[in-house]
Amino acid sequence: MSVNINRFRMNRNTIRATLRNFVIPLSVLLTLAVHCETHAADVREVVSIEGITEYELSNGLRVLLYPDQGNDQIIVNITYLVGSRHEGYGETGMAHLVEHLVFKGSTKHPNIAQELTERGASANGTTWTDRTNYFETITATDENLEWALDLEADRMVNSFIRAEDLESEMTVVRNEWESGENSPGRVLTQRVTQTAFGWHNYGKATIGARTDIENMPIERVRQFYRRYYQPDNAVLVVAGRIDVDRTLELVVEKFGSIPRPERTGAMAIFRTYTREPAQDGERTVTLRRVGDVQRLRIAHHVPGVSSDEYPTVVVLAHVLGATISSRLHKNLVDTNLAANAYAYAMRFREPGLLMIGAEIRKDKSMNEAHQAILTTVEDVIENPPTEEELERAKTDFNASMNRQFDDVLFFGRQLSEWIAAGDWRLYFLYRDGLQKVSADDVYGVAAKYLIPSNRTTGFFYPVDDTPERAEIPAEPDIDELVGSYVSTREIALGEAFDPSLENIDARTQTATLSNGVKVALLSKENRGDKVRVDLRFRHGTEESLFGRVTVANFAGGMLMRGSVNRTKSEIADELDRLEALGSAYGDITSCGAGFTTKRDSLPAVLRLTAEVLQHPSFPEDEFQQQKESMLAGIEASMSEPGSKANIALYRHTRPYPEHHPNYVSTLEERHAEVTETTLAEVKAFYDEFYGAEGGTIVVVGDFDPQEILPLLGELFGDWQAERPYERIVSEYIDVDAADIEIETPDKTNAYLYAVQYLPMRDDHPDAPALRVGGFILGSGFLNSRLATRIRQEEGLSYGVSAGFGAGSLDKLGSLAGYAIFAPQNSDRVFAAFTEEITKVLEEGFTAEEVEAAKAGMLNQRENSRIGDSSIAGLLQRNLFLERKMQYTIDYDAKIAALTVDDVNSAFRRHIDLGKFSFARAGDFANNPTGE
Repeated sequence: MSVNINRFRMNRNTIRATLRNFVIPLSVLLTLAVHCETHAADVREVVSIEGITEYELSNGLRVLLYPDQGNDQIIVNITYLVGSRHEGYGETGMAHLVEHLVFKGSTKHPNIAQELTERGASANGTTWTDRTNYFETITATDENLEWALDLEADRMVNSFIRAEDLESEMTVVRNEWESGENSPGRVLTQRVTQTAFGWHNYGKATIGARTDIENMPIERVRQFYRRYYQPDNAVLVVAGRIDVDRTLELVVEKFGSIPRPERTGAMAIFRTYTREPAQDGERTVTLRRVGDVQRLRIAHHVPGVSSDEYPTVVVLAHVLGATISSRLHKNLVDTNLAANAYAYAMRFREPGLLMIGAEIRKDKSMNEAHQAILTTVEDVIENPPTEEELERAKTDFNASMNRQFDDVLFFGRQLSEWIAAGDWRLYFLYRDGLQKVSADDVYGVAAKYLIPSNRTTGFFYPVDDTPERAEIPAEPDIDELVGSYVSTREIALGEAFDPSLENIDARTQTATLSNGVKVALLSKENRGDKVRVDLRFRHGTEESLFGRVTVANFAGGMLMRGSVNRTKSEIADELDRLEALGSAYGDITSCGAGFTTKRDSLPAVLRLTAEVLQHPSFPEDEFQQQKESMLAGIEASMSEPGSKANIALYRHTRPYPEHHPNYVSTLEERHAEVTETTLAEVKAFYDEFYGAEGGTIVVVGDFDPQEILPLLGELFGDWQAERPYERIVSEYIDVDAADIEIETPDKTNAYLYAVQYLPMRDDHPDAPALRVGGFILGSGFLNSRLATRIRQEEGLSYGVSAGFGAGSLDKLGSLAGYAIFAPQNSDRVFAAFTEEITKVLEEGFTAEEVEAAKAGMLNQRENSRIGDSSIAGLLQRNLFLERKMQYTIDYDAKIAALTVDDVNSAFRRHIDLGKFSFARAGDFANNPTGE
């Protein structure tokens, strides 16, 4: 027998099958085996920039590896170059629907939701105009990495895409569509985009048209999947603590055997050749729906991401409306014409939009706000940005992009956007291009694109007899654009930190300041010299805080709006200069701050934090702006079913007396309280309660404890509150069960909330078992009892979940859940929700469910403790509760030791469907059950 080894791709299984059927000389077999190994290693290095290296397999799969030994997690993110831009007539929403179906199982991974839960993976899939991506964030082990790569390789070409799954998932996606329809702002943005794009698919919402979602034939869905889910149309990113050689070996092993498809006939992928013609006049759209806040959107066509003008367009958007120092903010928010105003450039591969938006309260003039926006747009053409505005934008972008790039897990997902734009290296061209933008550049793009005939808005305005037109250039040759790019930036690497609880305990230094503030310091080397600081100071007593909730919220909200030494804008500018991300805050029981910054900036950030917390200036104009913003937020919630159901449920189940710090106000009460609050009351609250009482401070990351501990003492060791602090107890209140129904007209999505309270702390012997039971009932990734029944099988809800939690200091625990759904499905969702709880109580969980839940929960708990922010939160909690890490170690051990009898008996002892309270809100009158 003659074998042409250049024609056939053989693996060890092929050789074994051949041995069973033919007699072949040993030398030939050895040749075949050697060829298999050589072929499997057919991968070439393409380019390496700033620690990211691109490789390409022979089947066309591109692979980006981004190692970070200082991170104990790995992200596997695969991006397919298909989005709503690629959908044909009758296929709107298909890319997104396929994303959902790919989670329904594949040949080697028939229950993906269960596997993700058991691995404790943080996972999802997302669809946008130019791409679809899937990712899993997992603990950094060779076994987890191999599993994740095997999962993505298998569902690349072996996903089931079954008709029965389409039938159930279609209704889930439709419910997601319905959920989006509840948001007037989101719908208005869609309408403006649809009006701006007359021909290009960017004008179609990624979620799709309802009729397309409901009627897609399975044959078209399968063909769409087969055409686009192939190695030559995908880019795989693996980032985190990885061994490059081993990762490449696994990538080749899992993906290398997938053949490159023949791109002919039905498998051909054509470039998008539709080009939106130059807009030849202002376009208008008006949306009329139930709501309480006016909204305005204005769009202008601009070049796509790969254009050399795109960085300038982004800077223009920043100058117009990206920050509190922007021109739109000054001309609309500072003048109380609008509650907020903003501008941003959409990140599209092909020519897109610069979008301007504003929210205007009902009692304000839409026309005045609209005219103020147009005046601001015209002014940026006549008065290009100042050096201060340019520097603010560049500092802001530089700090933001540095933070993103140094967080390899985040950037591993973020790369999908640049891959979708044409090539991941566009990120570096864009980053460098931002720093080169000049005032003349901004003037040039503003004068070219911010013209009336290139504008789409919600109102009609006449145009000149000879309207101007903006010709949008096509994207350049990206290979030529990025091929010669060379970066000179150096990357600071961190240590390989062991995130085990024992090591965190061993590495943490504790101290107490002179005024009793407790401090925990964990110093370690981080990528990019990052460091996290969290400060929290508790204040007041139940008696002294009576009737002060709204005033307290105002006081906390005013902290970042000006200090005795800096205005709001100057505080924001200083944080950008220090590359610090975070904020100060305050509420009825505490105040504090949390920031992520870099080692060299930490002392200055701490001094700025002390200034903001201890010396706020409470400007009158900022107080009025805050009041406008708070009122707009309350008014926006008044017709929303989610807000109304949630408030109604907790007003019933937590019936504290009016004005008690734990009292749940109605939206109308909140509106009246905000309206009546005065600045004098806010200042008085701050003077009485703010100080370092009950304080805890945590610093985690790249810093010198010998430098920072004395500085903390200097800044916060003498800060004292006028009033004493005593923790407010959250009591268990025994109330009758209730089933509340609320009408919210003209809302296509409805909400269900459910809760049963228990007099139980987290150290109760049954608490771990109830947490595991709650996890099985409603917390696993798409495979919980509730999700399997309500979403997977019956397709009634896009979002449904439940879980158990208990307090650490007070005897107050709860099993709570929620679901969203179409109003006409209310009775079916309610029945399914209650039936699943009844089944648990009558039949119990299975041993397999309990073992899988334990593994998934423990993995999730371990993953939740990875990262400086998570470690800081854990240390904060331990300081306040006066606990050691051993408590968490012991709690995990209790979960691991649970049996199926432990979980079932605990559920039956404590959970009683007759004690559940429910609240449902939706447009039930116009959508009766059964229609």
